[in-house]
Amino acid sequence: MKTKNLTKEEFLKNVADFENSPNEWKFLGVRPAIIDFYATWCGPCKMLAPVLEEIAEEYADKIDVYKVNVDEEEELSALFGIRSVPTLLFIPMEGSPQMAQGALPKTTLRNAVRQVLLNE
Repeated sequence: MKTKNLTKEEFLKNVADFENSPNEWKFLGVRPAIIDFYATWCGPCKMLAPVLEEIAEEYADKIDVYKVNVDEEEELSALFGIRSVPTLLFIPMEGSPQMAQGALPKTTLRNAVRQVLLNE
């Protein structure tokens, strides 16, 4: 599996330390990232999962793809105002993260990776 599950502790270390810097977004990652906020009971989330695995494999050395289970990590879900799943958070190395909702097609995801994360 190329995607990685994120707990709050891992989020604080690998993405952003919102506890010590609550008013400032400072990305801590070494590569741009996608975070998939999902639920195990969500049909569209299940459809999106293999597509994200393919994206993670295709861009393995260029981006990180994380997954956050909204039922297990309620604080992270609340922090980003997640109201529906799946919700994807695209995090470039510089600038603000961007959100997208729904099970996006692979071509749309690939375009977002190139344009938002890799500036291609």
